[in-house]
Amino acid sequence: MADIAAPAPAPALSVRSAWGAVKDATLPLAAIMIVMMLVIPLPTVLLDALMALNLLLAILILLIVLYSRKATDFSLFPWVLLVVNVFSLALNVSSTRLILTKGAAFDGRMVNAFSRFVTGASGLTGLVVGFVIFIMIFVVQAVVITKGATRISEVAARFTLDAMPQKFMAIDTEYSSNAITQEEASRRKIEVQQESDFYGSMDGASKFVSGNVKFGIFSTIVNILGGIIIGVAIHGENLADVAGVYTRFSIGDGLLSQFPGLLVSTAMGIVVTRAAAPGNLSEQVAKQFSSDARIYWICAGVMGVLCFLPGFPWYVLAPLAGLVGYNAYRLGRVKQKEQRFSTMMKDAEGKAQTRPETEEIAHTLPYDVLSLELGYSLIPLVDKEKGADLLERVKGVRRQTALELGIVIPMIRIIDNMLLEASEYCFKIHGVDVGRGTLRPGSFLCLANGPVREEIAGEKTVDPAFGLPAVWIGEERRDEAERAGYTVIDPPSIIATHLTEIIKRHAAELLGRQETDEMLNEVKKNYPAVVNEVLVPPDLANRNEGFNVGDVQKVLQGLLAEKVSIRNLVSILETIADYAPSVKNTRFLVEKARQALGSQICARFADENRMLHVLTIDQSLEAAIISSGHETSAGDTFCALAPDMQKRWIHAASKAIAAVQQQGYFPVLLCSEQARHLVRSALERELPEVPVLAVTEITQDYKVESIGVITLEGENA
Repeated sequence: MADIAAPAPAPALSVRSAWGAVKDATLPLAAIMIVMMLVIPLPTVLLDALMALNLLLAILILLIVLYSRKATDFSLFPWVLLVVNVFSLALNVSSTRLILTKGAAFDGRMVNAFSRFVTGASGLTGLVVGFVIFIMIFVVQAVVITKGATRISEVAARFTLDAMPQKFMAIDTEYSSNAITQEEASRRKIEVQQESDFYGSMDGASKFVSGNVKFGIFSTIVNILGGIIIGVAIHGENLADVAGVYTRFSIGDGLLSQFPGLLVSTAMGIVVTRAAAPGNLSEQVAKQFSSDARIYWICAGVMGVLCFLPGFPWYVLAPLAGLVGYNAYRLGRVKQKEQRFSTMMKDAEGKAQTRPETEEIAHTLPYDVLSLELGYSLIPLVDKEKGADLLERVKGVRRQTALELGIVIPMIRIIDNMLLEASEYCFKIHGVDVGRGTLRPGSFLCLANGPVREEIAGEKTVDPAFGLPAVWIGEERRDEAERAGYTVIDPPSIIATHLTEIIKRHAAELLGRQETDEMLNEVKKNYPAVVNEVLVPPDLANRNEGFNVGDVQKVLQGLLAEKVSIRNLVSILETIADYAPSVKNTRFLVEKARQALGSQICARFADENRMLHVLTIDQSLEAAIISSGHETSAGDTFCALAPDMQKRWIHAASKAIAAVQQQGYFPVLLCSEQARHLVRSALERELPEVPVLAVTEITQDYKVESIGVITLEGENA
């Protein structure tokens, strides 16, 4: 019996499926009904209901547009314009059929009521008033609103399409600098594509509204002329009576069709003109109309003067002057509070800067591994309640760093520092300043990464992350800069990009014993034999026979110092285990670890054909570099060329690297295993970004092409 009763819920599922099928069929059926209305006569009651629905739809569309935060939020608007205009045309045809067939017996309540309400009079005066109002609405809609909105749609579509490549390039730049995640980059590219599609569709959809307006005046004239012909020529009625009846119905029908059209045209104008003011429209209006109290004081004064002029209605102007004056007083109070707060912050900053260094410190805390300090004007960048996303950007940088370098950066403490300038920020590692910059809140940084169509004016500055020349511009000029070919970056992205570069340059300093121990414990969960073979047991009497966490840390730091990812920690540990019984020299182990990671290193610099384009070093010069090697007491080795030869070496290397860059290649130096570290140390101060590879690091999967030889001037290769 239980088996028989089990399928009971099936009817509910069937009901839900049927309801889903009905919903799916609603739009196709509605579209077919709208088209059929053009040829099938409608009863008067149904016509009244559909006319009321048309008016309701127009009001809904206008309200949706007003409450949308940006134009593309109502992405269906071009489609809605088509459907609403076709629906309106179908109603116009249906009402025309009924008016012409029924004549004076036409009982359409909506048409009659709308005609009487708008005209406000009866008889010939009402007809004239209604006709004049109809013509005025037609002119306002056709000449003022629709024509202007159509022109704006055309310009917006063209400029949006032209700016799309620059916007894609800016997104790719932020993604490549780890300022945003891949998901964020994909989402923003989709938004840019949707914006372009939207304005392109609006350019065409505006023609629907324009055509609807023209059809409205045409249908009204046809109604009047057709009614006169039917009444006089067919029914033999009096010309004056026939003209009065059909004119009144035609004007009421025309007004009823043009008024919803006017609402839809207004909504279209709002959509295409608010591209420069995203966000809630009411908030934007309130913000931009309350920028300066002096404007309202002047307006109140002008209205007050008009009160005393002869003939002006003082009882209307005086209350308006008082209302505007009160608003000016209220805005002035708000501005005074903001100025007092700003003054207090500046005074606090001055006191902090003049505070004596001998002030007693209540307690001392250890320095954070990595911290970000902000001036007080930049504090809103971390306020989540105001939509700030700097904290999410920092999390994204930590996540991307873990993927690229294999090092988990400790939590980054973000604090305010009154000793900094108001718009200044500073990165510190273990309390030491390693990078700082100055931002302009509310402004954007423009970088000319490639050729630009035209130079944009603004406050010249330098990009804090890479030291490139840049320009500060206001938010209102962002689209202009992107169209000109600049890469436009907002303040949170600037900090995130700078943080990424700081981490890459100082990754070795950020990897401490604690972080190394945590990484080893994580590897030990899946590869216990590898970790146990490398590390010395804690109870071993002679600790010189093996490695400890500190020794592993030094090897990993040596790799990170040259931006080699340590994510493949298992291979690194296996290499250490191979040489640990006989060698404890950190530099030797770093070189062997690089060889174990050869494929990973080659992949960074090879082209799509797995070809490495390299610079080689003259044999005599390489021999001189090897012979100049000097070993420190800690066992490390560095290049100690004579000052004159070091200068000539750097000059020759710089010249060769510049020649390679002009050919469009990324400069990579290739030398012997014995010379690799010495060459790296010889370039480290003047050319720190140039990678140096050993021949033993090139795996069989990659090919090598020599595109130059570094030779000291006056010597042959």
